[in-house]
Amino acid sequence: MKLPLKWEFPGGKIEHNETAIDCIIRELKEELNIEIEVLKKLSPHPYDYGEFIINLIPFVSIYLSGTIVLNEHKEYKWLSRDELKSVDWAPADIPVLAEFLNTDL
Repeated sequence: MKLPLKWEFPGGKIEHNETAIDCIIRELKEELNIEIEVLKKLSPHPYDYGEFIINLIPFVSIYLSGTIVLNEHKEYKWLSRDELKSVDWAPADIPVLAEFLNTDL
């Protein structure tokens, strides 16, 4: 999905016979060249963009290893929890951000 000048959490589409956890691990490896460990699943968040609906299945994870390589993105930001509200998020990501900020981790 292309939303110029908007920030999105990394991720992608679940492939056939793939779990949501397997998907996020694979996507972060493909998109950013990093390995993660999933700590917690957050609530799914469907979002209607008018022309299509997406269903975000967010996870809280920790970085394990790898040097970030931008294979599909032009830029990235590694933000602290306090800095997350400082960027212009894509509409679908705003409910995910709100839930994450209200979790005790």
